[in-house]
Amino acid sequence: MESADSGSQPGPVSKEDPGPSNVNPTSPPATPSRYESQKRRDWTTFLQYLKNHKPPLALSRCSGAHAIEFLKYLDQFGKTKVHVAACPYFGHQQPPSPCACPLKQAWGSLDALIGRLRAAYEENGGRPEQNPFAARAVRIYLREVRESQAKARGIPYEKKKRKRPTTVAPSRDGWNIGDPSVAEAVPP
Repeated sequence: MESADSGSQPGPVSKEDPGPSNVNPTSPPATPSRYESQKRRDWTTFLQYLKNHKPPLALSRCSGAHAIEFLKYLDQFGKTKVHVAACPYFGHQQPPSPCACPLKQAWGSLDALIGRLRAAYEENGGRPEQNPFAARAVRIYLREVRESQAKARGIPYEKKKRKRPTTVAPSRDGWNIGDPSVAEAVPP
């Protein structure tokens, strides 16, 4: 048995199967993932926002306050109805008729956007400790948006609780599955 080089897998060399090492170097680069494409679009949009800012703002001078200002600017393109406190449908999940409350960006969209911009900032040479999208003020703003939108829609936001493993413990009548009081009483 001959092999093409000492690092290849043992076996006969086939002329029909060029293997992974014979990839055409002139082939176009792989298409970026949906996430990477969206991140690049978001980054370009943010840079355009900074360019159009009055006065124009350099990325190096951008702060968490500017990131929040950008998020508020994006609200004008939102599609989520957020009822104001004075609206008769405030707190209703399914309002019976239309109202004049504003459309805003949904909290989940803003949260995902900040995550992408945070990554893009560092990928484009920004230092993590100076990342405006990682600022405490941005996290606080997002939390306030989440809470206010949940109240306006009448849907309480609850953190997902970690599932505790189900326990099986013997009892006098048989087996009790998942009964924490029994599981705690049985020594390990």
